[in-house]
Amino acid sequence: MPAGHRNPLSVSRLVETVHKAKHRNDTVDPLELAQRGDVSFADIEIQFIGASGLPKMDVVGLADPYFVANLDGKISYVSSVKAQTLAPVWNEIWRVKNVPVISDLNVEVFDKDDGRPHDDYIGKFKVSVASGAKEAEIEGPLLRKDRGTFWLKISSQPSDLSLANAYPYLFDGPIRYSRHSSLTVGRLTNLPAADRLYSTWKIYLRGVPLYFKDNYQSWNRDYKAAQGIFGPGPGPLAARGGIQAGHRLLYSRAGRNEFGVLSGGADLVQLLKAPAASGERVKPAVYTYIISATDNSFRFSETGAAFFVDFASKHALHSNCAERVRYSGEFHPRPVDGWANFNESKSDEEVQWELVVDNNSGTYAPKKDLLGALRELLEYNFSGLRIVALDREEPSLKESVQACRKYALGVRGVEAEELEAHAAVGEDILSHRVSVGEHDVSEDTGDHTYYGNVGRTERE
Repeated sequence: MPAGHRNPLSVSRLVETVHKAKHRNDTVDPLELAQRGDVSFADIEIQFIGASGLPKMDVVGLADPYFVANLDGKISYVSSVKAQTLAPVWNEIWRVKNVPVISDLNVEVFDKDDGRPHDDYIGKFKVSVASGAKEAEIEGPLLRKDRGTFWLKISSQPSDLSLANAYPYLFDGPIRYSRHSSLTVGRLTNLPAADRLYSTWKIYLRGVPLYFKDNYQSWNRDYKAAQGIFGPGPGPLAARGGIQAGHRLLYSRAGRNEFGVLSGGADLVQLLKAPAASGERVKPAVYTYIISATDNSFRFSETGAAFFVDFASKHALHSNCAERVRYSGEFHPRPVDGWANFNESKSDEEVQWELVVDNNSGTYAPKKDLLGALRELLEYNFSGLRIVALDREEPSLKESVQACRKYALGVRGVEAEELEAHAAVGEDILSHRVSVGEHDVSEDTGDHTYYGNVGRTERE
């Protein structure tokens, strides 16, 4: 063989030998072998097709199955819930770059039980990431071996080696979202008032490490409210417990959630629509957001929603009391000419929209010099949507927020109470639900983060 070239047959045999050794000894780390150059990296696409023959898990009804998949315990994926079926069809896609070719795909299947703290475990299986269609038998616990059959298909291509070592197990889409909604008014008190729908959104972002590198924003030790959450002692410990319980309620996984895929910025704008006198319109509202350090998700809700009153930090609520996030702040949509110049007679489709995003978060105090990275990350994920990133001290930011709220009040007829975190008498709020111990707490977690050499496959 010419100098500097490997015998393809030898490489093939090496991969086969290593894979056999790996299955005999789970301590073999595929990433370590790939970074040493013993095996190669691949960009893979997994199509989770569906399953059949699942067991009936409840006395009444069939099953509400979903699955949790992971690659070597380094990055994971959580599917949508399929209601009342023993033969679910998902047809969901998961793309991951820079995966060692000897990696394993591990899948666990569950039955969602709304209103219970834990979901029923159906079974699991493991397959290699080699390309091809795959049919796997789902193995249940103990003697319950046959729990159905799962179908999937994997395709792959060689990775770009200039990025593979630095960014292994890099999530590459599709950009999935879930919307979690709560009907609140009078739910506990049976008030006759019309229900209002409070929503939280979670969007899984591509390429977060490419833009933020090793930058994380830790909780702000100079901020009194943050000290009351993250500091030492029984008070902060109790506060964290309440906030984490609220987080689980907000992001609970259930068949009633809305799931989908965003193909660009126009789809994000669609998510921000709400009922108005002239039909579904982009809502002039301000949203609180965080970009999670644990799963690279973009999580947000309306800043003024009364449902979240009594929580010291909405950013901590969205982050599940994480001590650090990738970034946090607020954002609002606006027409490119501003809300002050907007003509209500125009349809939203005739308007060019932009997203104004900032670092207004006392809990994490994100660094101003990362606003450029934030803008580029959001433009990468929401193509076609202009992103305007402003520091919280920028006068133009305050003017834009005021114009947004003025339009909501003066043109859309939004009540002033809806723009401030103020609950009406008798209104069901999140802290009330936590205090009475509501248990719809199985969180919708799709973990797209590479954790170095520490495997993480559990759900938050």
